[in-house]
Amino acid sequence: MSTYGSRLAEKAHEPGKAMRWLWLSLLLLFVDQASKYLASTMLAHGESVPAAPFFNWVHRHNTGAAFSFLADVGGWQQPLFIGLALVISILLVYWLWRSPRVLSYRLALSAILGGALGNVADRLRLGYVEDFLDFHYAQWHWPSFNLADVWIFLGVALFIWAEIRHQPGSRRR
Repeated sequence: MSTYGSRLAEKAHEPGKAMRWLWLSLLLLFVDQASKYLASTMLAHGESVPAAPFFNWVHRHNTGAAFSFLADVGGWQQPLFIGLALVISILLVYWLWRSPRVLSYRLALSAILGGALGNVADRLRLGYVEDFLDFHYAQWHWPSFNLADVWIFLGVALFIWAEIRHQPGSRRR
């Protein structure tokens, strides 16, 4: 059996050890919520404060999904996004419990879970997600986002990297 196969066969059947990674998710959730609280108390809704030639602190409400997708459709999307995030969070906990004992997988799943919980907490509490990071070049602005979005992006990137790195037949394991 290859090294990769051995690692995959070595599933985390000890829920206590796998579930320790939930603490990382909860920490990321806390940092996300604290950052959103600071942004909402320091900036008025809609306010934008230049911090660098390419970055502004902003305070925006996003009722849609990523890039404000479905933001202006009348409110039916909120229960959909909440339900989807809760189902995905349950799946992430299960995958975290069943994931191989590979650091990159566990970090990735924990980060995605922390980010998903951060945004669903906003939707449940406020009915929208608070965004406060605005990167731009000249007049072109990337859609504003928050730390939960950063956790999700980094988690997905790390998960893809781990999958590529640990593929059978790859030179790096």
